[in-house]
Amino acid sequence: MKRNIALVTGGFTGESVVSFKSADFVESQIDRNKYNIYKIVILKEGWYFMDADSVKYSVDKNDFSILINNTRINFDAAFIMLHGSPGEDGKLQGYFDLLDLPYTSCDALTSSLTMNKGYSKAIVDGIRDLHIARSIQLFENSAAAEKELLTNLALPLFIKPNNGGSSIGMSKVKTADELPAALNKAFNEDAQVLVEEFVQGREFSIGVYKNSKGIQVLPATEVIPSNDFFDFEAKYTPGATEEITPGRMTEDEKSRVERIVSDIYLKLNCKGMVRIDYFLQNETSNFYFIEINTIPGQTAQSFIPQQVRAAGLNISEFYGDLIEMALESRS
Repeated sequence: MKRNIALVTGGFTGESVVSFKSADFVESQIDRNKYNIYKIVILKEGWYFMDADSVKYSVDKNDFSILINNTRINFDAAFIMLHGSPGEDGKLQGYFDLLDLPYTSCDALTSSLTMNKGYSKAIVDGIRDLHIARSIQLFENSAAAEKELLTNLALPLFIKPNNGGSSIGMSKVKTADELPAALNKAFNEDAQVLVEEFVQGREFSIGVYKNSKGIQVLPATEVIPSNDFFDFEAKYTPGATEEITPGRMTEDEKSRVERIVSDIYLKLNCKGMVRIDYFLQNETSNFYFIEINTIPGQTAQSFIPQQVRAAGLNISEFYGDLIEMALESRS
């Protein structure tokens, strides 16, 4: 019997635009011989399913079901494709936990912690061969905060909202004069801001997931932005970034990276698929952890689909593995 899967998309932030694109791609790839797919949109204005005739059916939040032509549709699992809040910060996962509805992503605690870049780095600190750039976490935008940064960190600096994704509100600061504007930009997106020293190196992004055989590491993507760094424009403007999959690494680097990212996955108690961003420092080739994304983008051009193809895997079977692992967690 086919399982009913809720493909959850939308969201409460500007990342909802990306969420819809990701959900469209996932929907086009999931095996319909195994699963009935219902795209559930979650917005501040309401939660609903829209059928092929553009008829909307409200979601009953008491049990996360929908009623179509007097037939109640309950779901066997949720495939979460909702970037930002409430899909990536643990809120939705907590709700699903209360309903005993399995889902494809990390649990509520891991999702909440990893949404906070500073807290994530504190947890993974200590993993063998993992390095972390010197940083300061700010909780207010003030002259005293600027002084603290310039006193304790060396320019250039990366300024980024501590919660959130898609590199929104992020800046690279090369001089002290650029600092106030960069802090204002970041604090406009979040009440917490992470300021890090710049690491000179090659940037990579790598997918990690778990299937019935255990933790699997996909081929890494090397990211070469035409901008000064991989910001929102570089991420979502066609041609603004060169992406090489598999990325250029020696066998020693590849082996070390796969071990480190597997350790990160375990240390953070991850589930489903995640994407881990890192630098390999110039000269030393040291691994510098940037961040982890627990609901990575899934458009046809996104890193994870690129990496699945590079690994010689079938994308439909890959998504099926994620669904089956979620269903297993319920049994």
